[in-house]
Parts: sequence; structure tokens; C-alpha cells
Amino acid sequence: MVTPGATPGQLPAVTPLITGMLPNMFNFTAPTQFNPLVMQPQAMTQQATRHARRVYVGGLPPTANEQTVAIYFNQVMAAIGGNTAGPGDAVLNVYINHDKKFAFVEMRSVEEASNAMALDGIMFEGAPVKVRRPTDYNPSLAAALGPSQPNPNLNLGAVGLTPGSAGGLEGPDRIFVGGLPYYFTEAQVRELLESFGPLRGFDLVKDRETGNSKGYAFCVYQDLNVTDIACAALNGIKMGDKTLTVRRANQGTSQPRPEQETILLHAQQQVQMQVHSAVENIYFTK
Repeated sequence: MVTPGATPGQLPAVTPLITGMLPNMFNFTAPTQFNPLVMQPQAMTQQATRHARRVYVGGLPPTANEQTVAIYFNQVMAAIGGNTAGPGDAVLNVYINHDKKFAFVEMRSVEEASNAMALDGIMFEGAPVKVRRPTDYNPSLAAALGPSQPNPNLNLGAVGLTPGSAGGLEGPDRIFVGGLPYYFTEAQVRELLESFGPLRGFDLVKDRETGNSKGYAFCVYQDLNVTDIACAALNGIKMGDKTLTVRRANQGTSQPRPEQETILLHAQQQVQMQVHSAVENIYFTK
């Protein structure tokens, strides 16, 4: 059938039914509501930063549950000024292992997780809890994701913690020093540790009520290259009736590199002499 006005042998011109109908039907000009190309990078970012956004909380009382832990950490993070990702709660998720009395608390940002590390030793339902990095924490990757240290301006006094007591004590080179005689003063422990070099951070853990030493401390050296040397030289040293346990706090024991062996041997001799001198002085002054 040929329409009026049409030339035989040619297709008639067809007027579109509705102008712009095809673009609107298939939505070529705007993304649809579900767009995996947009959502996938966000999901990948969440997964990539998860190890740096979680904190380990140990020593929980038996009454603790996911809700009470989340509420508590939201409150103390707000109290110290640790919520840096904007208004709202810092905690996204809490997983509790009731048998072993620990939890993983997932924060919404890397910076807020680092701020939470300053809460180590805080009292939760009458018990002091340990706040640490989880075992899957990767310091090298985390360094590119955000701050790895707590903000130095946090108001720790608002939650009963001593401001600056653990300053500079985070990271893979944090050293645990256990088995200290209870009568060793902070100055004496620091002097022993500084025989390997100046400290960037130091904390002799004390009883909150009596102020007496609990027999262990944490430290970080300014020169991170001496970390393994100090651990190997001090570990196993006899101090009075005690034996020191000295190791990296977050990664367990580690061995010095071969090129450090000579330095280590000399350091062990010097430390042994210093320890004997310190112990003799303490007993002499008693």
C-alpha cells in the first residue's frame, strides 16, 4: 500500500510516534538505580580497608554482648573526640567470641580505628580491656589508608585514661617487656631499655588503685633497626628473682638478622653488666 503523496518504489517517511521515546525507554542518558560498575569499587574499598578499621578488644567480662560493646565504644569515642568521620556512631559492627572473651570492633574509618587504639586499658563493666590491632593488620598497607597513630589531641582524661601514657606505642615495632621486678621504678626500667638507644614511647603499666608496677611495660625505639636486637639481648635476662620476657608485642618473637649478631653479642654483655649493677644498687639502698 502506498500512502498518498508517496513516490512509487520508495519507502514513505515515518514520523516517530513520540519524540524522545527510545532514549527514555532504555534510559541511555542516565544510569539505572542498580549499577554494579558504581557499587563494586565501593565494596572493594570497604574490604581493602577492613583490616585497618578493626580493633581487637580482649579481656571482656562474661556479661558483654555485641550491643553493650558497640554502645560503650560509641560513647567513649565521642567523649574523647575520636569521631573524625562526621556525625553519627563510629562503630559499624561487633563480633564477640564469648569463650575466649574477646571482640573485634569494626570502625567506619581507618582514622577512627587508630584513635580507638588510645583506649587500651580502659575500664569496661568494671574490667580493664586490652585494645590492640588484629592479627590480620598490615602496617605497610595501612600506612597508605590513613593515620596509623591516635590523634595526640584526644581527650583521654574524659574517660579516665592518662593522656599521652601510650603515645608513640603503636605499630609493628612495639615491644612488650614482661617479668619486671615489681620494685623496679619507671626510671630504672627506662634506663635499662635506653641502653640500646632513645625511646620514642614508653609505658610502665601500673595498678590504677595503688599506682604500683604490674611487672610489665611497653616501648618503641626511635631507631626501629634496634628493635630485634633489644628483644634478643634482653629476653631471658635474670633480674633478681625474675626472668625477662621481651618480644615484639604484635608479632610474637623474632630473630635478629645475621648482620646483627655481632652487635647483639656485645649488647648482651653490656646489658648483663648493667642489670647486675642495677639489682645490686636496689638491694643496697633497701
